[in-house]
Amino acid sequence: MSVATALSIAGSDPSGGAGIQADLKAFSARGVYGMAAITALTAQNTQGVTGVIAVPPDFVAEQIRAVLEDIRVDAVKIGMIANAEIAGAVAEALSGYHGAVVLDPVMIAKGGHALLSEDAVSTLRDRLLPRATLLTPNLPEAAALLGAEPAATRSAMQEQAMALLGLGPGAVFLKGGHLSSGQSPDLLVAGTRSLWFEGDRIETKNTHGTGCSISSAIAAELAKGLPLAGAVEAAKAWLGGAIAAADSLEIGHGHGPTHHFHALWPKA
Repeated sequence: MSVATALSIAGSDPSGGAGIQADLKAFSARGVYGMAAITALTAQNTQGVTGVIAVPPDFVAEQIRAVLEDIRVDAVKIGMIANAEIAGAVAEALSGYHGAVVLDPVMIAKGGHALLSEDAVSTLRDRLLPRATLLTPNLPEAAALLGAEPAATRSAMQEQAMALLGLGPGAVFLKGGHLSSGQSPDLLVAGTRSLWFEGDRIETKNTHGTGCSISSAIAAELAKGLPLAGAVEAAKAWLGGAIAAADSLEIGHGHGPTHHFHALWPKA
């Protein structure tokens, strides 16, 4: 029996907590063979981003085509795309791909550094959103895509998720971690159905790469054949464990990474 596979199209994080590195860890933790096409090189660590170099768009597309021409890809995750030209190249390279696509609209790093140029937002919205099986924004990203203020309540989350659904993705998974409450609820909207996924807020500063990681975990579960709601449920449960175990890693001096392999590594 062949293993399920997933391809990440995203930027690189040399500190290993986010981006391509987090995606590959999430794929592996969920039992899926991971591959990667790099869109940008970043200089970053747990304390912030100090530089970004975008990969030439033609070469981004060449990476994607090289994988698709040789290897069965059960799911694709799209993360940081950096600029409009890369967004267009990714859309073109995936034009003949018919599998699941999870789009995580990476726009701003945790420290506030912009990871997506302003002119790229419209290209992402027009060319990649309609291609996505699932869109996975956090509240600031959803607001940026809609030209609105970030949602501060569940009802506002519901309204913005429906507005995002109107832009063309098959479904929207709106992450509520930025709400100012003791809970961290997420909302899945698909068609006329809305489903809340509840979660307690875990007190830790080590949340670097959580958005990358959960979108990749969802892609991995879709690659294995789970239905969308089941894939989201499994990914959220896994990420909760990864965040709960994050403090045991003691990586870096800022916002450290989650523990992708909390269920696999032996306990200290």
